[in-house]
Amino acid sequence: MGSAVEAGVSAAEAQDRVGKMRSSKFLSKLEHEQIVSAIREAESKTSGEIRVYIQRGNLNANPLIAAQKKFQRLRMNKTRERNAVLIFVAPRARKFAVVGDKAIHEKCGEQFWQRVVDEMRKHFQNEKFSHALVEGIKEIGELLASHFPKTAANGDELSDDIIQG
Repeated sequence: MGSAVEAGVSAAEAQDRVGKMRSSKFLSKLEHEQIVSAIREAESKTSGEIRVYIQRGNLNANPLIAAQKKFQRLRMNKTRERNAVLIFVAPRARKFAVVGDKAIHEKCGEQFWQRVVDEMRKHFQNEKFSHALVEGIKEIGELLASHFPKTAANGDELSDDIIQG
């Protein structure tokens, strides 16, 4: 697949105390409505798409590679403007990654992704899982809105619900 940029995707990953716990316990601690609301709020200002994916069970690959593969499988690379972002969390492995498509990466560069991951990591380490996701979504949403503002022609292309797999 080559480097992240060659694949049209860029990402940052982290390993910390993302709550070494079963995925079901992690999911039960999430404030789903708050997270979905943050996605809807962010997407109300942009043509970009933001999704959150929670990996159930063991992670058998590098989280960045797993996130890039999931990004492709979820067809997030098929949005009109190539400006989708996936927040991938693997609770059992205590890892997460943030993956953005080609157009958004060209606008923000690697430093942006690393800053988002660093901020999210702080909240995950303090077991503020929902807060980590909401803050990451807000920061990503602000960047998307500045480069890909909402227009009348932009519809919501992807579901805003938290995906579990």
